[in-house]
Amino acid sequence: MSSQQPASAPIPPDAAPAFPAAPAPRKSPRTLAAALIVGILIGGAGVGVAWAVSGDSSAGGAAGDARGACHALSGFEPSDYVAKGAKGEIALNRFGGALTLSAAAAAGDAQYKPLAKALLIVQNRHAATYDFGDSEVKKNLDKARQICDDLD
Repeated sequence: MSSQQPASAPIPPDAAPAFPAAPAPRKSPRTLAAALIVGILIGGAGVGVAWAVSGDSSAGGAAGDARGACHALSGFEPSDYVAKGAKGEIALNRFGGALTLSAAAAAGDAQYKPLAKALLIVQNRHAATYDFGDSEVKKNLDKARQICDDLD
């Protein structure tokens, strides 16, 4: 007889002791909001470039871009910006569209620079305060709307 003991079988991978995964790092709300704003701006810029490259003369060049910015701005409701669901998405995209189209209009014709500047100040100040009720945000949003009223 043999005095050898049977070899033990290897432990299957699914029976191996599992180590808990490290928790995912938390992202701050400011980081997420900044990423969202950058994404909207890049997406809006892509749409603007597509319009420019398509050569559609019915778009009206800088004047058409300014009208588009004003149209988007007229449908923008600041209180909806923080709403969940479709209402918030609409507000976010209308503001992003107004911002991007105003920049395209200003690039095409210097007369639209005040509109683009006012909306850029709104965007930058809002990114710092997250508050459309902030006096600087409100003042420049009102200024942009007045410029749009004067364009009609």
